[in-house]
Amino acid sequence: MRDSRRARLILGVLLMAALVILTVDHRTGDSSPLAPLRSAGAYVFGTAERFGSGVVRPVGGFVQAVLSAPGAQERIDGLKEENARLRAGLVADKLDGARSKELRKVLGLSGAGGYKVVPANVVARRGQPGFEDTVQIDAGTGDGVRSEMTVLNGDGLIGRVVHASAHTSTVVLLSDPASAAGARLEGGKEIGVVHGVGENGRLVQFRLLDSTAPLTRGARIVSFGSQNGAPYVPGVPIGVIERVESTPGELTRIAYAKPYADMTALDVVGVVVEAPKRNPRDAVLPDKDGPR
Repeated sequence: MRDSRRARLILGVLLMAALVILTVDHRTGDSSPLAPLRSAGAYVFGTAERFGSGVVRPVGGFVQAVLSAPGAQERIDGLKEENARLRAGLVADKLDGARSKELRKVLGLSGAGGYKVVPANVVARRGQPGFEDTVQIDAGTGDGVRSEMTVLNGDGLIGRVVHASAHTSTVVLLSDPASAAGARLEGGKEIGVVHGVGENGRLVQFRLLDSTAPLTRGARIVSFGSQNGAPYVPGVPIGVIERVESTPGELTRIAYAKPYADMTALDVVGVVVEAPKRNPRDAVLPDKDGPR
């Protein structure tokens, strides 16, 4: 009982002292005689608070990172997928743009020559029994394509169809060594035959049937045409003579021409399903001063 009274008395005295100290410190402000004690206390407790905060903050950040990691990874994965879709879209747009340009060239050439064509894409390059240089296109009998039809692109003659199925066809290229097409020199009636010589289609051989006819570098040749337009329609640009061989005493003259069409980079082509009503002669040849 005495201890309880003594404890209450001591507590009361301490509370009164604290009250007096706070009152004196408040009224005297910065000039308070207790300012050094106040600064010391603030330093001690402030340091303890900063230390505790520095210890707790990394732990809290780690916990928050662990809790949010699955969601963050999902967002990262989503962004990666979106980025991949955007890149694929850009590539597709470029491809579509390039193919649209090629298709316009094909339609422009066929329109100039009066050829009715079925557009197609080259989908594979493969061998065919009896031929070395053939491609597969994604148009077939269901599109009106038949064997022995002329195939061209926006630059010139490509070859002819040798096999057609319902949805695809095989085309032997003009560059194939087993390929042969009737050809004619620009501006005249001198005719000959174009043969493939391999070399990745860089050159084709032109054998002029009249050995006395003039044949010079830079001369241009077009397809002569076949009966009923099969397998070749007339007037399709073939190429430009690059080299003329000396053949004294021969019945024919031989030259080598660079094809207008790049046989190593074929994409959009046209299969001529209807020959022109009249021979376009040289009307489809590109301008000498620049591309068509």
